[in-house]
Amino acid sequence: MEKTEKAVITVIGKDMVGILAKVTERCAQQGVNVLEVTQSILQDLFAMVMLVDMAGAKTDVASLSERMDALGAELGLKIHVMHEDIFNSMHRI
Repeated sequence: MEKTEKAVITVIGKDMVGILAKVTERCAQQGVNVLEVTQSILQDLFAMVMLVDMAGAKTDVASLSERMDALGAELGLKIHVMHEDIFNSMHRI
């Protein structure tokens, strides 16, 4: 059975048109499949969490993180990427 490599992408910042489109476009360019998305907007604060599948990706989590950091800087957002195992161990009760 093939092991799936998953990562979690979080996005926080001022709400604007096209955030979801730009983040998912960057994922698609690297062959990263978006599995789940949850987002909310509180007044003008945008918050999103994405679960992505890295199994068919052209890149690894570290390189994807660098690309998302650059996109975040471009858009004035904080975009963080981490391997699912690290995310789960950080948020274990």
